Amino acid sequence: MRKFDWLLYVTALGLVVFVLFAQGDHADAPEAPPTVLEADGPTLPPPSPFDEQILIQVDAPKDGIGTAFAVNRKGQWITARHVVDGCDSVGLLVAPGQYVPVESVTLDPEHDLALISTGRSPNPVELDLATPLRIGLEGYHVGYPQGRPGEVATRLMSRSNMITRGRRESSEPILAWAEFGRTRGLTGTLGGISGGPVFDAAGRVRGVIVAESPRRGRIYTTSPTSVEAFLTRLNVSPEDGPAEAFDEETYGPRSDNARRLLQVVKVACKVKP
Repeated sequence: MRKFDWLLYVTALGLVVFVLFAQGDHADAPEAPPTVLEADGPTLPPPSPFDEQILIQVDAPKDGIGTAFAVNRKGQWITARHVVDGCDSVGLLVAPGQYVPVESVTLDPEHDLALISTGRSPNPVELDLATPLRIGLEGYHVGYPQGRPGEVATRLMSRSNMITRGRRESSEPILAWAEFGRTRGLTGTLGGISGGPVFDAAGRVRGVIVAESPRRGRIYTTSPTSVEAFLTRLNVSPEDGPAEAFDEETYGPRSDNARRLLQVVKVACKVKP
């Protein structure tokens, strides 16, 4: 073999080895920072067998805090199933230190969703479960992380699939959002925000918060089709309430307004010893 041929062979081999080692070093690296996502990107593709898999372990019920939001003025609220599943009593915080007992809880057998009913819900959110989602869509997650008022700003990244194991087993499509901001000095886990809404920039709710990945800076919500199917099966009619625009500068005060109007409330779960 000529000297020139050997040189090409060695160069090509070196390139292959470099690529292999480069991929190995970063095999578990997070996706690109959310700032590179365009605000008006392409339409989110439909669910695929190749979507990211998120494994969630559901253990025995215990006392806890979550979030819920009103869907109409009849006293019907949506939260995440794991917030209220197995609770002996559930209450909604409507004033400092004042919880209203929940009359009934209906669990979704297929998704991490639940409908809780009280006598009245004065200001529902505005739901948008039909408008196509676009990658890079701004999302503002509102609730009670760590049991305190708080909110997180994100951009929609992709679809995922949540696999639940433990106390119950299920598989459902969800949406992955990349975090780019928080308010109120919020650090650490977002536990307690589950069941809360994700608002878009127009102030419309596009999903329900069901999980987080602190290490990767991700928040996961139900898909709009899951919420729509659940409400349809229960014959629940949403009503539009006050809707304010959200943006990077105002999402803190806008979230405060949603809580003040009781569109978004804290949920308390109590389990008998």
